[in-house]
Amino acid sequence: MHDDDEVNGRVTLAAVAKEAGVSMPTVSKVLNGRSDVSRATRATVERLLELHGYRRRSRPASRAPLIELVFHELDSIWAMELIRGVESVARENRATVVLTESGTRHAPAPDWLPGVLRRRPLGVVLVFSTLPGEVRRRLGAAAIPFVVIDPAGDPDPDVASVGSANWASGLAATRHLIDRRIAIITGPEDMLCSLARLDGYRSAMAMAGLEADQRLTRFGDFHVRGGFAHAMDLLEGPDRPTAIFAGSDLQALGVLEAARVRGLRVPRDLSVVGYDDVPLAQWSSPPLTTVHQPLRHMAEEAARMLLRPADPGTAAHRIELATHLVVRQSTAPPAEA
Repeated sequence: MHDDDEVNGRVTLAAVAKEAGVSMPTVSKVLNGRSDVSRATRATVERLLELHGYRRRSRPASRAPLIELVFHELDSIWAMELIRGVESVARENRATVVLTESGTRHAPAPDWLPGVLRRRPLGVVLVFSTLPGEVRRRLGAAAIPFVVIDPAGDPDPDVASVGSANWASGLAATRHLIDRRIAIITGPEDMLCSLARLDGYRSAMAMAGLEADQRLTRFGDFHVRGGFAHAMDLLEGPDRPTAIFAGSDLQALGVLEAARVRGLRVPRDLSVVGYDDVPLAQWSSPPLTTVHQPLRHMAEEAARMLLRPADPGTAAHRIELATHLVVRQSTAPPAEA
């Protein structure tokens, strides 16, 4: 590529097209995330754009005033808190929130991407998600920013994300229960937040000179039914736990019901700690001790990251918000023998 192929220090699209051996319309299709370009051609053009430091223009004025919020499922209380957070920022910026249920656990369904490229939103917020490299590249080519709330796995450095202090929360919840025989029902085994809370639990046990009994560890699904099923199993027999740390408030509600079915009194016979501090937690019977996760604040930060102009060449941000333990009536010291 010659010096006359650059304008103001930036490579021209004509030069990229020439070096890639394709037409200008093909380069334009790649930049706009069009699907009618072969994978090999797309990879070649994107490699040359990156190689020569081509800067895409800022978002066009015609972009739809939408923020797309993607869940793999919407039937949970904490989902409403995230929706409220994104919606408040969207309202401040005269934008509308579009909700998408992806239909898979961690990645949007294959037919999701073409729809997003047609809608051309201001940006996309994804919850409990991972994005394949090809999807990330096509969103980037279309200049559609995205942020992940609580990434399912360890996100790449170029993926902006918002989460909470999961390890510290697991540590604090377990320390609060440390004078009891503690079981944990964390979330799915393939989710980063679940593993971090479990690591916090194990660390608190180790710091107290105690061994974490593998028989008292369960991987749940963050839902009431799963919490109930695991607690029914844990609470069967004489060697049962006297405390359970549940990885979500919904699982904790299932634990409370299992305790009732087993004839146990909470907190006299069993202490229970949840996670999230959704509004329903204070109205359970008894009111639930739980880790307050700032769900609405997390969603607000994610939405603001989308709308905040990014400096070219800077790394994507990872924001981790603080949590704190809210002590209510579902925990107490063990009863005297």
